[in-house]
Amino acid sequence: MGTFKIEGGHQLSGEITPQGAKNEALQILCAVLLTAEKVTVNNIPDIVDVNKLISLLEDLGVKIQKRGKGTYTFKADDVNLEYLQSDQFKQDGRGLRGSIMLVGPLLARFGKGYIPKPGGDKIGRRRLDTHFEGFISLGAKFRYNKEEHFYGVEAKKLKGTYMLLDEASVTGTANIVMAAVLAEGETTIYNAACEPYLQQLCKMLVRMGAKISGIGSNMLVIQGVDSLGGTEHTMLPDMIEIGSWIGLAAMTKSELTIKNVSWKDLGQIPSTFRKLGITVEKRGDDIYIPCHKEGYEIQNFIDGSILTIADAPWPGLTPDILSIILVVASQARGEVLIHQKMFESRLFFVDKLIDMGAKIILCDPHRATVIGHDFKSTLKATTMVSPDIRAGVSLLIAALSAKGESTIHNIEQIDRGYENIDERLRAIGARIVRV
Repeated sequence: MGTFKIEGGHQLSGEITPQGAKNEALQILCAVLLTAEKVTVNNIPDIVDVNKLISLLEDLGVKIQKRGKGTYTFKADDVNLEYLQSDQFKQDGRGLRGSIMLVGPLLARFGKGYIPKPGGDKIGRRRLDTHFEGFISLGAKFRYNKEEHFYGVEAKKLKGTYMLLDEASVTGTANIVMAAVLAEGETTIYNAACEPYLQQLCKMLVRMGAKISGIGSNMLVIQGVDSLGGTEHTMLPDMIEIGSWIGLAAMTKSELTIKNVSWKDLGQIPSTFRKLGITVEKRGDDIYIPCHKEGYEIQNFIDGSILTIADAPWPGLTPDILSIILVVASQARGEVLIHQKMFESRLFFVDKLIDMGAKIILCDPHRATVIGHDFKSTLKATTMVSPDIRAGVSLLIAALSAKGESTIHNIEQIDRGYENIDERLRAIGARIVRV
C-alpha cells in the first residue's frame, strides 16, 4: 500500500496544466469497440483506472499502439469474444467501475455483452439498472449469475425504441447511446445525461458516422446505422482536477494559474467556488487564482440564510467536486451546508478532517455543515487513509494546508484519478514524497 508524506503549511506558486478527463476517457475508450477501423485518441490521462481499461481492451484483442504522451491508436478488427467468458475477465473487470461501458458497444456490434459486477470507489451504492433496462428496451435478453455476480445481455438485432430513463445516469446514457447507434430504426432517450463528457462521446460517434440529434440536451434522438468508421478524438481537460487545483490554491493561500481549462465546459464549478469567496479569474482559457492573504468569505443566500451547496445532474454541480468544496469551506469565513444527494457514503471521510481540527457536523449520510476557521487556527497534521479518489485528494489538500507532517496511506485510490500528482505538485512548490 503506497503512502504520501506531506509537509504542509507552505505557499505554492506557478502554473499547472490539468490532465485529460478521466470520466470522458472511460466512455471514449469503450467506444473504439464499435468499429473495425482505426481510432486515434489524444490527451488520455496516465492514471490507474484508464490504464486498467486499456489493458482490458488489449486482452479483448484490440490492437493498441502508443503514439506519444497521451496519444494512442486502437483497432478492434479482431475482437476475442471468448475472453468475455474467461475467469481472467471476471477478475479484471471487477476492479474497474468503467468496465460496465464495454457492454453497450459489444452488444451493438457483436450481439452480446458481459460484465462482472464492477468495483471502484467505496462511496455507496451505484446501481446498474439504468444500463440494463435500456438494453432490454432495445430488445436484448438479460441474464444474471448470482453466484458469480456476472451480468449478460444478448440480442440478434437491436431495435430502436422510445425510452424514459429512470435517472439521468452519465454512464447509463453513454452505454445506451453506444448500443443504439447500431440498432435498427430510431431510438429516443429522454432524461438523458447531458454532461460535456457525454457530449464529447456523441460528437465522436457522429464523426464515426452515427446519426445523433439533441446533443447537449436531455433528449437524444438516434437513427441507427449499419456500421461506423474510424476517427480522431481529443479529450477535454478534467474538470474535477481543475476544481481540485482551485481548492488547493485557496487553502494554501497560493497564487496559481491553471492552464487550458476549456471554460465553456466547466459549468457551475467557477461560480460555486466564488460563492465560497474565492477569486476565480478568467484569463483567456486559463484560470488565475490570486493569493488570498485575507482568506475568503462564504456568501449567504439573498435572504441571509445559510448557503447550501448541493450536487445535481448537469448543468447542476457535479457530485465529484463536493468533497473538495467541503474541505475548502473548512478555512472560510462563515458556514455552509454541503448536501451530497447521490452517494450515501461519500461524506464519511469528514471524520479525518475533524481529527485535523475542522469544525464539521455530519448531519446524516448525505449532509454536512461546515463552520469555517477563517485561518484563525490551522488544521493539524495527522495520519489518514484515502477511502476513494475524491476524498483522497481532498485529504491531500487539507494536508498541504496543515502545519506539520501528514501521512496519507492507500494513495492508490488517488492514483486512480490523478496523473503523477506528487510530481506535478512538487513542480509548484509542494513538499510531498511518495513512500
